[in-house]
Order: sequence, then structure tokens, then C-alpha cells
Amino acid sequence: MSARQTLFISSVQKELAAERCAVKHFIHTAPLLSRFFDVFLFEDLPATDQRADAVYLCEVDRCALYLGLFGNDDGFEDAQGTSPTEHEFDRATALGKPRLIYVRGANDSARHPKMRALVRKAGDQLIRRRFAHTPELLAAVNASLVEHLARTGALRTGPFDASACPGATLADLSPDKLALFLARAQSQRGFALDPATPMHNALTHLNLLDAGQPSHAAVLLFGQAPQRFLPSSEVKCMHFHGMGVSKPIPSYQIYKGTVFELVDQALDFVLSKIARTVGTRATSVQAPVGYELPREAVAEAIVNAVAHRDYTSNASVQVMLFADRLEIWNPGELPPQLTVDNLRRPHASIPRSPRIAEPLSLARYIEKAGTGTLDMIDLCAQAGLPAPEFRQDGGQFVQTLWRPKGATEADEGTQSGTKSGPSRDQVQILAKASAGAALTELMAIDGRTNRTKFRDQVIKPLLEQGWLEMTLPDKPTSSQQKYRLTPQGAAWLPKRATNRPNGPDTAPTAPQSKQAIKGPKGP
Repeated sequence: MSARQTLFISSVQKELAAERCAVKHFIHTAPLLSRFFDVFLFEDLPATDQRADAVYLCEVDRCALYLGLFGNDDGFEDAQGTSPTEHEFDRATALGKPRLIYVRGANDSARHPKMRALVRKAGDQLIRRRFAHTPELLAAVNASLVEHLARTGALRTGPFDASACPGATLADLSPDKLALFLARAQSQRGFALDPATPMHNALTHLNLLDAGQPSHAAVLLFGQAPQRFLPSSEVKCMHFHGMGVSKPIPSYQIYKGTVFELVDQALDFVLSKIARTVGTRATSVQAPVGYELPREAVAEAIVNAVAHRDYTSNASVQVMLFADRLEIWNPGELPPQLTVDNLRRPHASIPRSPRIAEPLSLARYIEKAGTGTLDMIDLCAQAGLPAPEFRQDGGQFVQTLWRPKGATEADEGTQSGTKSGPSRDQVQILAKASAGAALTELMAIDGRTNRTKFRDQVIKPLLEQGWLEMTLPDKPTSSQQKYRLTPQGAAWLPKRATNRPNGPDTAPTAPQSKQAIKGPKGP
């Protein structure tokens, strides 16, 4: 932060005492101005063996700004007929101090002739402001001081992503992550810089330095630990088996890392939870994989949220998978030039954070032609799915992708269970328990480590619905306890398995996109 500046307030002492105190209180309590300014008032001086006018002139000498409040009276005059207020104004003028002059009253008819002359003198040299009452004065002072801070560089008025990240140095960036990006940018877009380019040179070329310091964009793109500087830049991913938010959340992950890593991790989270099919190797050595939601549409929605979010917000991107839909929320609003309707037809690309968008484009995570939402709509149509929905919800922008109807019916068997049967995640648990299995064996299937949460969130609902039972019901916490299918669960599971082309561990078939599924993105 810039060094604090002293603001000297000059006025006839008795006449404008209330206004002087109001200005001081306003500056010292304003969240922004209080960070930059201290205020000098003659009322704050202790008793001292010095002439008052000499002390005031010394304070003018050391102040950063001079603020003059001119009323009707001229006040005490010295032998030459000059008031202390005029001496102070002349001293600030001679020293080249920035001067802010506020004159009380709309006209000068009631003003003392000497004060009228001082008002004219000030008006000949600078722009002065008139005020009728204290609130008007405070508003004018606030505007002038903010303008002064911006003009002197204490306040940055450029884009957030282009400004220096406070406290960050080049040592906080990862050379390996930068090299990985350069290699991908070179292969994907023919980018001029090769992976061996020195960091300072690469960042300069990408406009990611601000006066030699890494910008917010540089930290978000290549930081060793971006969330140390920007905690809310993380992505929160949640999976609900029903159609609404409910607790406990069956699966909840918070991802940290660079914007590239955030996209990759969030995309992997969604793809690991939705239904997928594996084809044959008839046309390739690698069996094709398809998902119930087009992979590229999911990736586009996640990239949109990470790239275009408001990074000054304390909120995080949220990826929420429900039984019938995928919702992706990001803090921020559409730019004024765009509306939700514009997103459904060709439109210009207007990135909120251009310094972040450019490297994402070079790595082919996004296109810069404003086609992302149109691609999502087209991909969903090819897969036989409803069109994605976009909406502004307060300060959040929300993208919704609708899952196939079959997925909705499958997930209606939530973790509390319904007559539709268990959720897809619970099917593997039941299959494993067909011959009896210990809690730790079942936890391994779901990748869980917390016994209590797993028992409450997964096992308990299956017990309550009668699909699973304990081998030692009288000793629920016994170390020898195992879980096995009930006759109801055993009768239901084979029927369920016959609907799965690759057995009970394979997700149900979903409509496939006619567009070839590309491999995972990522530098």
C-alpha cells in the first residue's frame, strides 16, 4: 500500500469548526480514504511554546495536500492585513502542493471583502467547488480525494487481472507450469515462445507483469499456490443424488490450483459422476468413451465459469450435479453489452479478465470468438438433450445442462432411497455386498476414508430401505460386522444389472453425441 499522506485543512477557526471536524471524521472512517490519509487540524495541536501561525505554516510545508474551507469571515489579520488562511494558501501555492478549495455559499454578497478577494485569487488559479451544507461538502471532498489517488497512481483503475498481485513475486510462480503452458500453446496455436523461454521474458510477452511484479492473472495462471493470494479462486464441486440441495452432501470436493488445474479437476469430478459407455476397438486401438452429457459442453461451461468469473468477489465457482441437471455458478454478471438472450445467438467475445482469457485461448481451453455458449447448445442438441439454460441470479451467473431422462429416473433413488431403487453410486456397494463385505471393503469401492460419514451417508439409507442388512444386527459396531444383500436387494440387483451393457459396475447407457469426443484438455 502507498505511504499515508497528510491532508492539511485550512479555514477561519471559529466559523467552520463543525465542517472541519466533519471532514476529518469522514476521512478517518471511510474504508478507502482512511487507508491513505491522515488529517491535520489545529484543534489537535498540544500546547507548545510556538506561535500558532508559525506551526500552521510548518504543517503546510510537510503536508501532501492542502484543503481550504472558505466561508464569509477573513479572521485575524497580521500587520500587513493578511489572514492566516491566506498565508497558508499562498504557502501551499509556492510549494506546489495540490490544493482543494471549497467555498460555502452560492454567492459572495455576504462575504468579507478580504475573503472575497481570496476566493477570487483561488478561482484564478484552480477549480473551486461551492457547497451549501455539510453532506454536499463531504461528497465533493470524497470525489476529489479519490480522483487524486487515481491520478497519482495510489489507486489502480485498470482491470483487476492486469494489476499487480500484492505480495507476489516471480518466486511465487512455477517455471514448470509456465513451460507446460508454452509447450501446449506452441503445439495448439503455433505460439512463438518455446518452453525454454525465461519466465520474465514470457510474462512480459503475455502482458502479465505490472511494473515488474506478477499480475493477478500471472498468479492465477502459473502460481505455485494461487489460493494463498486469492483464496476465493478455488472451485467447489458437489454431487447430490436428488434434485435439490440437501445435507449431508454425498460427495463434496474443493479444488485449488491454477485456472488450468481448476478446469481439469472440476471436469474430471463431473465426468466421474455421470453415466458413461465404452465402445469397441473396431476402428481404433483405444475404445471410445461416451458420456450422458457431452464432454465438450461440460468443459465449456466450466471454463466459462472459471475464465469469466469476478475474481474480486469473495464467492467461489460452484459446480453442482443433481439427478436431473448440472448447474455451474460463478460470481459476477454479464457485461452490459450482453444479455442472456444474446448468448443464444452469435455475439462478440467480451471477457471480464482479458489477461486470463488470452492464455486460456492459446492453450485451446477457450475460443475468443464468442461461440462457447452456441457450441454448448449445438452439442446438447446433437446428443438429444434439451438446450442449456443461462440465467443471472443476483450476483451469480448460472449455466444449466440437463441430463437425460434415464439419469433422472436412476438418481431419484437418492441416498435415503425410494421405490425406484438405489442410486448409481450405491449399485456397486450392493454388488460387492452380495456375498457379505466388511465396511472397509465397501469404503474402498467409493474411495471413502471417513467411516462415520460413509456409514451415515451410504450404508444407513440402504439398511433403511431394506436392500442391505447386517450380519451381526445386535452388535452394529462390532469389528466383525459385515453387510450383505437382503432378498429384496438380491432380487432387484440382477434386474438392474441386465440394463447395464457391461454389468453392475458400468454406468447406464446415455444418448451419444454425433460429434467425436475429443480427449481431455489441459496444458
